[in-house]
Amino acid sequence: MRLLLAEDEKDLARALAAILKHHSYEVDVVHNGEDALFYAESAEYDGLILDIMMPKKSGLEVLDTLRKRGAQTPILLLTAKNQLEDKVTGLDSGADDYITKPFDTPELLARVRSMLRRPATYVSDTLTVGDVTLDRSNYLLQANGQSISLNNREFQLMEMFFLNSNQVLSKELIMDRIWGLESEAEINVVWVNISSLRKKLQQLESKVKISAQRGLGYKLEVDA
Repeated sequence: MRLLLAEDEKDLARALAAILKHHSYEVDVVHNGEDALFYAESAEYDGLILDIMMPKKSGLEVLDTLRKRGAQTPILLLTAKNQLEDKVTGLDSGADDYITKPFDTPELLARVRSMLRRPATYVSDTLTVGDVTLDRSNYLLQANGQSISLNNREFQLMEMFFLNSNQVLSKELIMDRIWGLESEAEINVVWVNISSLRKKLQQLESKVKISAQRGLGYKLEVDA
């Protein structure tokens, strides 16, 4: 099970992530609402844990935006004792549950299990941009009646581009999401994998391309 944890208190976030990972959850951690919204819309998560009081965007703003955009991912809110009105607002906005700080480990785990018991929403096995389809079950790129296979890293990278088409993704963000901050891989590994994906798109004779945005990163777009 993959979770996104958004908590601006870094020591608390580190402790919560450690607890969840110890109980076999895969956890991505962010420390502000803008990052929480970006991550939530850039990957598939089984559940989101959002602190209400965060910089840049509050947990309630992130929740409201996701629900208005049709996201059905289960969401657990972290609240303070004096945030009764926020709890009600959160539940009315589509949160699945909340937990009040301070809480102990058994309660946290019980709330997470309860959140994840919601019936799974359907996730398409394919993504399409322009004339190219990404087969998520078989790690294939398909276009013009042709198919070409992707290795695990290429697939993860292409999926990230498909989920964020026409958006610039920085090398640092790609490195963090695909290889992880703790990875010993050098950042040029991003360029190497993008070069491979470009060649495969060319082999498919696709109009979709990965363009370099000088000083910013890369963008998946349809060539006019």
